[in-house]
Amino acid sequence: MHTSDYDAVVVGSGPNGLAAAIVLQQAGLAVLLIEGHKQIGGGLRTAELTLPGFRHDVCSAIHPLAAGSPFFQTLPLARYGLQYLTPPVAAAHPFDDGRAAAVMNSLEDTARRLGPDEQVYRQLLAPLVARWPRIGADVLGPLQVPQHPLDLARFGLAALQPATLLARRFRAEAAKGLFAGMAAHAIQPLENLTTAAIGLVLLIAAHRQGWPLPRGGSQSIADALAAHFVALGGKIETGTYVNSLQQLPVARAVLFDVTPAQLLRIAGHSLSDVYQWQLRRYRYGMGVFKVDWALAEPVPWTAPECRQAGTVHLGGTLAEIAAGERDAARGRHPERPFVLLAQQSLFDDTRAPAGQHTAWGYCHVPNGSKVDMTAAIERQVERFAPGFRERIIGRHTFDTAELETYNPNYVGGDINGGRLDLTQLFTRPALRASPYRTSKPGLYLCSSATPPGGGVHGMCGYHAARRALRDVFGLSASPLYQESPAPGQATSARHMAGGNS
Repeated sequence: MHTSDYDAVVVGSGPNGLAAAIVLQQAGLAVLLIEGHKQIGGGLRTAELTLPGFRHDVCSAIHPLAAGSPFFQTLPLARYGLQYLTPPVAAAHPFDDGRAAAVMNSLEDTARRLGPDEQVYRQLLAPLVARWPRIGADVLGPLQVPQHPLDLARFGLAALQPATLLARRFRAEAAKGLFAGMAAHAIQPLENLTTAAIGLVLLIAAHRQGWPLPRGGSQSIADALAAHFVALGGKIETGTYVNSLQQLPVARAVLFDVTPAQLLRIAGHSLSDVYQWQLRRYRYGMGVFKVDWALAEPVPWTAPECRQAGTVHLGGTLAEIAAGERDAARGRHPERPFVLLAQQSLFDDTRAPAGQHTAWGYCHVPNGSKVDMTAAIERQVERFAPGFRERIIGRHTFDTAELETYNPNYVGGDINGGRLDLTQLFTRPALRASPYRTSKPGLYLCSSATPPGGGVHGMCGYHAARRALRDVFGLSASPLYQESPAPGQATSARHMAGGNS
């Protein structure tokens, strides 16, 4: 039972729920954050899934978007123990001839390694990396009048293309495959419009701050965000699954870090018929099948670049990756799936007992798939690291149903909170003046089902909270806080400049 009322309630403690709660608390409101799981974090959790002493990231693992988040960067998260570790190679992409392309933290180092595509890579990425501070907040936000329209337009000309089309700028298979692996994070066929966008954003992030991982596991990010929220005066309640609005305390604003399927179950009766119709038409994308390994030794990669990388993309050529993603989108299970693999214990000695290691990997599958992809995934690893299977001493798997049970936002195993194609890029989850408003006044969505979509960046929650501040409380939050208040000191309304979500 809740003994007191709040100005605002946030349901769900994923990165977006935590971000929304912090923004509201910074504004001087009384905020309650409710989490159904016993542990806060949503996709930011770490657990001993295989054997004692082996700490695995349950969902997200490598965090270029968190480290580069326009909002998270304003928060004093290091004060609460968050420490990022940056591998020397952001991502490696091996091929069957034993060589590998690699995204280094340095743009120049990356370009030089691409041989005949050195100049093309430099011409494509260098201007975007330089302009990112001017356009990052617009790219990671709702459709609105941009602060720097010409810079954003230059990004858009490349980003709106299908990844398969943009990849044609490169001559060699190394650069083409490397870019295909980046774009495949979009979890949709690479022939789709806008699939180049996620590839470009991830490359920009690599060349601005690398692809870091948090020491101790992804849970460290959630714990730091939660500690900052509590230090500002916020309250957290765990172990309470919200199934109806009647469970919530009285509040002027309620923000849900859930996707349309859950919102319909919780609040459908209070939403307009038109809005409910729009939410029912919302489309979820491919699911994932995930494996965590406890290893006696590091993965024995053939290519040396892979041994220095936090992330390894396994799929070979552009053609192979595109075919696999196309198959999964059409309801088929590829024999050679594109595999995203992370090896955090190479750089973080807290993840496994001394001398032993962990690895984390997944592939894309049809939404709701029950097919066990363990063998297919391990064949892909073994293909580029002969002897890998001999090093496995423990294994844990998640199929799409198990992922959804663990985190209801992963509908059918969709970790992006809904298909992130052109039709749902800016109109997710419904076509409205503000994507964060529902049809019920005071009720908002702040999940990855709103712009800018999936990823650990908190920007969906940030923008939703700004919208609620304006609508409900008459407060105009600045586009981004210039600095976070000290613990216990909320930002008053008179210290917030005009802005619009």
